[in-house]
Amino acid sequence: MGSPMTFSQVQRFFWICAGTPVSVIEKYPTEHSKYLGIGATIFFTALFAGLSGGYALYFVFSGSAFAELWALLFGLIWGIAIFNLDRYIVSSIKKSSKGLKQFYQASPRLIFAVLIAVVIARPLELKIFDKEIREQLRTRYLLDQQQRIVKVQASFKEKYALELGQITTYQKEYDALSNEVNRLREELKAEVFGSRTSTTSGVQGYGLYARNKELVVSAKQARLEFLAAQLAAQQEYMNRQKSTEGINNQMMLTDAMLDEKAVHAGFADRNWALGELTHSQNDISRSSANAVYFITLLFIAFECAPLIVKLLSDIGPSDVDIRESESRIFSWLTNTSFLSRNRLTREYRRPGVKIGGRRARKYLSNKRTGGR
Repeated sequence: MGSPMTFSQVQRFFWICAGTPVSVIEKYPTEHSKYLGIGATIFFTALFAGLSGGYALYFVFSGSAFAELWALLFGLIWGIAIFNLDRYIVSSIKKSSKGLKQFYQASPRLIFAVLIAVVIARPLELKIFDKEIREQLRTRYLLDQQQRIVKVQASFKEKYALELGQITTYQKEYDALSNEVNRLREELKAEVFGSRTSTTSGVQGYGLYARNKELVVSAKQARLEFLAAQLAAQQEYMNRQKSTEGINNQMMLTDAMLDEKAVHAGFADRNWALGELTHSQNDISRSSANAVYFITLLFIAFECAPLIVKLLSDIGPSDVDIRESESRIFSWLTNTSFLSRNRLTREYRRPGVKIGGRRARKYLSNKRTGGR
């Protein structure tokens, strides 16, 4: 069985993350802690980036069979990409410049670090405010369904305006006639029993007045039955049309349906909900907005921390060592002395040609004769 990872191995891993050659860091013990902190910050930023990217892509493939696998794969790729970017950004800052010049040189890298921090922070904010986002989505889906029902009903009424108008006309006549038939029945009863009113004779028994009133009631009752039949036929026709047009399928969402839609909402919907949550004017939304801003600032500070540490720290032995090594390499590459075999080799050597071959000897001969 292998031994567990020791502290020195962890330290060496974070030195690799810092982007500075480990062989240089090892030579200077005073630089160990600085590069340990820089490397650890870069590593954990990449870790958060991987979690954030995977969580965001999970909602893109939500509902598919391999959503978790795609989220894991993208999170891994995204974390590695951010790790390499951060490592390059930090390692590209040279401590040879002084004061504001160094800050100006690092400003593009700082801007890029801020953009990375904002991209990393957003998916994590969506997870942190998951409960509030679901409530916001429930409200939105409910309002959308209400508006959809109103729109569909308005379109249906416009399409079948003639039939609906006929039903309204029949219904008004039926209601009025029904009230009149009831009134005439009461008058007929009073006429038969001899109750004297402004519309009865006061003579008891089934006489001429009673027979006339009964004929009127029968005629109006026949009309009433006709209207009832017409209304029933029209209502049955409209119900069939509502079923055909899908009106009957339009219903308000239940709490269970709203919860299910909110749980399976995509990244765009959740991002919209978080934006609405932070731009509302109530106290809860203002508190959430402040929390979102602070989380974003925290990630910006976290992402920029390695850059800030390197900018604010004094020039160290490792920086001097790297600068002098680079100077020696530049001097070696730019040496124009005609006796420099390194330059001759660099300018005239081709693959497979021996160092100091025919073209190099020709070059030396021209130099000695002065080009004559």
